[in-house]
Amino acid sequence: MTNDRPDSSDAPKARSPLVRDSPLVELAFLFLKLGTIAFGGPAAHIAMMEDEIVTRRGWLTREKFLDLLGATNLIPGPNSTEMAIHVGYQRAGWPGLIVAGSCFILPAALIVGAIAWGYVRFGKLPQAEALLYGMKPIIIAIVLQALWRFLREELKTWRLALVAVVCAALSLMGVNELVLLLGSAVMLAAVRWFTTSAKNDLPLIALITSEPLRGVVQALQAGVAVMPFSLWSLLLFFLKIGSVLFGSGYVLLAFLRADLVERWGWLTEAQLIDSIAVGQLTPGPVFTTATFIGYLLGGVKGSVVATIGIFLPAFFFVGISGPLVPRIRKSPILGSALDGVIAASLALMAVVTFQLGKAALIDVPTVVLFLVGFGLLMLLRLNSAWLILIGAVAGLVLNSFK
Repeated sequence: MTNDRPDSSDAPKARSPLVRDSPLVELAFLFLKLGTIAFGGPAAHIAMMEDEIVTRRGWLTREKFLDLLGATNLIPGPNSTEMAIHVGYQRAGWPGLIVAGSCFILPAALIVGAIAWGYVRFGKLPQAEALLYGMKPIIIAIVLQALWRFLREELKTWRLALVAVVCAALSLMGVNELVLLLGSAVMLAAVRWFTTSAKNDLPLIALITSEPLRGVVQALQAGVAVMPFSLWSLLLFFLKIGSVLFGSGYVLLAFLRADLVERWGWLTEAQLIDSIAVGQLTPGPVFTTATFIGYLLGGVKGSVVATIGIFLPAFFFVGISGPLVPRIRKSPILGSALDGVIAASLALMAVVTFQLGKAALIDVPTVVLFLVGFGLLMLLRLNSAWLILIGAVAGLVLNSFK
């Protein structure tokens, strides 16, 4: 039977949460900070977590961190939030799971809620172009530095390197990322199947790669489809989104548009675009788009309901999948499947970095900011939070000369 507690090597014995250096307090401080400063989307969030958790604090080995990253890609929901939840569980068990995930979400939700209040009151979004102009190149530097460490330490065989290259190429051609993740897992598991006699764990692949709770999700979708707007229907809708959504913020946009704009008419097209923009421009999880939409539709109560709805499935899926990760790694076949997921995940991260880089490095000042940020990260190991602040200030200064 799988142990439902993290390994003692990865999670020190819990102390009283009233002690300042207890695991719960440490988790709360770290993820409140990351939830406040983690701009740039999931790839940047994960890079910042790796720097804080692996390099600076040593809470997890890089191998363990990548195992958890691979596990988050096998379940629906926001990857960076699920990484925070995984780390919390590894550090302090079930209380840590709740504390880490909640503290990562809370700052972003409060910031987005305040912007939503201003949006409703004044009818437009605050201008953030100058800040983002300087921050985006720094974010690319942070992601690239983490990606370099991941690739160097994880792709140790020609087979894993080949999987990563093929996945990157297919991703650039438009192949669905879930297909790449599961295809890589199944292919490497099959290779291992023919080279080992340890076949007893193979049925677990069906458990960890199947679409979770398909029947429940379909029931939720059918229920929402016949309901007029209410807080209850809002909750069911975002529970559905959080339970089935794989992919980027653009996938989220497609889900939201189909129901909220086209089918039910709860939002206008312009309101939806502004909602997605707020989720992209603010720190923390992009899924706090739901907080903005909830406020537009139902005020403060709506924002709380929508936020709970879209993030609650992540806690559930991590809670049921997290205890399986050590067993998966110990099984030759499932370990190979996880290696395939990690290789594909790093390929997708590389593609996202390339695409973000094209959009962020648009002139000489942004290229200089990127090079300076990357150099400081590689040579001085400067904390990424300070770099983001430097980028924001540089953006404001440069914008004043335009």
